[in-house]
Amino acid sequence: MSVFRLPEEPVFPRPDLADPNGLLAVGGDLSPRRLLNAYANGIFPWYMEDGPVLWWSPDPRMVLFPREFKRHKNLRRLVQSGKFSVTMNTDFEGVIKACSRVERKGEKGTWITPAMQEAYIRLYELGFAHSVECRLDGRLAGGLYGVALGKIFFGESMFHYVTDASKVALWYLVDFSLENGLKLIDAQQDTPLLRSLGARMIPRKEFLEILQANIG
Repeated sequence: MSVFRLPEEPVFPRPDLADPNGLLAVGGDLSPRRLLNAYANGIFPWYMEDGPVLWWSPDPRMVLFPREFKRHKNLRRLVQSGKFSVTMNTDFEGVIKACSRVERKGEKGTWITPAMQEAYIRLYELGFAHSVECRLDGRLAGGLYGVALGKIFFGESMFHYVTDASKVALWYLVDFSLENGLKLIDAQQDTPLLRSLGARMIPRKEFLEILQANIG
């Protein structure tokens, strides 16, 4: 199965043409128009700094339906304790930079390159990217960021400096999603943490059908 090379126009091949690992295309840029078109079609960029831009559409896809979020007792007690203060869209740049610096098991370097940071900060300035900040004693302790289109939130990355701070940020995002009618939080990749909080894998076909119905 071939991997497509993107033209200058911000268009993509069909997501179901991705290879078995989910890799669909290579090349192109990180312009707002291309990024938004990618997300609307179930595609996202993920690559290392020294390589070309790679575009992915995995099958199956890890997602979190807000109503399926598992509110474990320990996490509930932590949220109710008020230990952390939580805000939204008050320090997007701080969150994305923190996500880029956090060491992750099995990974060398970061895929949140300076070019990626610049691209998503631009999406934030345009009102499409959003962050959740979790603070302890006024200092950033954890958070997450992603892109919102229609009734879908496409999660990009999360981090914590203080244990469970990223889980509290996700709790806040789930509450925001329920209050504002968001149907799905896209988690992209399967992780034990997200599974423990209620995320699950669904077929790409189902994921794309949900996008089509909820991105206006």
